[in-house]
Amino acid sequence: MEVQNEKAFQKQKGIYVGRKRIVTKKSNKGSKALRWWRNAGLGFRTPKTAIEGKYIDDKCPFTGNVSIRGRILKGTVKTHKMNRTIIVRRDYLHYIKKYNRFEKRHSNTPAHVSPCFRIQEGDYVTIGECRPLSKTVRFNVLDVVSKGDSEKGKQFKKM
Repeated sequence: MEVQNEKAFQKQKGIYVGRKRIVTKKSNKGSKALRWWRNAGLGFRTPKTAIEGKYIDDKCPFTGNVSIRGRILKGTVKTHKMNRTIIVRRDYLHYIKKYNRFEKRHSNTPAHVSPCFRIQEGDYVTIGECRPLSKTVRFNVLDVVSKGDSEKGKQFKKM
């Protein structure tokens, strides 16, 4: 993946590209490329592709300027058509008091996905709330369970 594919020059905030001095928080041992990364917290591990990768994403919770705070949600990837953004579908049951029954409902939440994740439609993802990243995006992908690995099965079962 090419790093410089945008109109503006892409670089990480705390890294000096001139290489005359080395100012970094963490770097890979034995490699010449300097890279800043961090732990997003809340028990989520930093992916190996975020530590060793070459991508630059200012909205990534592991290599960018975004902190995760607020809600942590889980859902299924509905669409993956936008650039670095996915739509997460969350199914839930709503209780109707009058009829003493539940009805199925769902909500779609747009979330930013870092290039360190390989996501396909149908994957089960964990998203965390962060500051507004765009007009509609307020969540960031923290963890991915691919469709083949998930033992989730159906969410609504017949009783």
